[in-house]
Amino acid sequence: MSLSAIIICCNNKSTIRRCLESVSWADEIVVVDSGSTDGTLEIARELATHVHVTGDFPGLGPQKNRALDRATGDWVLSLDSDEWVTPALRAELEAAIASPGDPAAFRMPRRSSFCGRFMRHSGWWPDYVTRLWRRGQARFSEDHVHDRVIVDGGIGRLREPLMHEAVPDLHVMLTKINYYSTTSAEMFHRSGRRASLLAALVHGGWAFFRTYILRLGFLDGREGFMLAVINAENSYYRYAKLMLLADREKHTKP
Repeated sequence: MSLSAIIICCNNKSTIRRCLESVSWADEIVVVDSGSTDGTLEIARELATHVHVTGDFPGLGPQKNRALDRATGDWVLSLDSDEWVTPALRAELEAAIASPGDPAAFRMPRRSSFCGRFMRHSGWWPDYVTRLWRRGQARFSEDHVHDRVIVDGGIGRLREPLMHEAVPDLHVMLTKINYYSTTSAEMFHRSGRRASLLAALVHGGWAFFRTYILRLGFLDGREGFMLAVINAENSYYRYAKLMLLADREKHTKP
């Protein structure tokens, strides 16, 4: 059974080499880049089997489907450019691929770091993600953000974690908050949802409480507190931006 590893990227020079080297054992590596200018492409062309550059970025789900459509292996392993496969996970993936019959896909726990600390709580562990499937039996949703894998068939579970450098520093996190809150607000607005300032405050407060208390973020030390604040900010800005989009639409109507 052959394996295709697929990765999308854009300006990920600091993490793409580790990601690609961790799947160098795959039968092919397909990289789809949406316009890197920082040296990512040079690294990808050095280590990947196929590198394709797109002139646009239609969103995470559609872009990942572009990479998926270029895969030729019997199985597909999808990675983000800030993730990597350990030797132990590699052995488990190879065993899963070699096993006959069902399931059609496998999910695995993901161990993510926040500002240098691998989180054990806060809703970040074990964070199961579906990343391995038989080609033709799964696709990504068309969501611009928070995409998911839609599988036609059963899903098995692996034990070894996929490693993930989610947030190297607060600068990166703040940039992500702005992007994700704006994109989510626009998606909500297109679907007809509306919000108020009170809704933004309630959602932000609930996000903090859920992360820090219900999901035991306080056991992750200072990073757990910072992550709870970040989640609260992200939720607050999402609904505040949704509120302002409705106001703007109202004021621009003739």
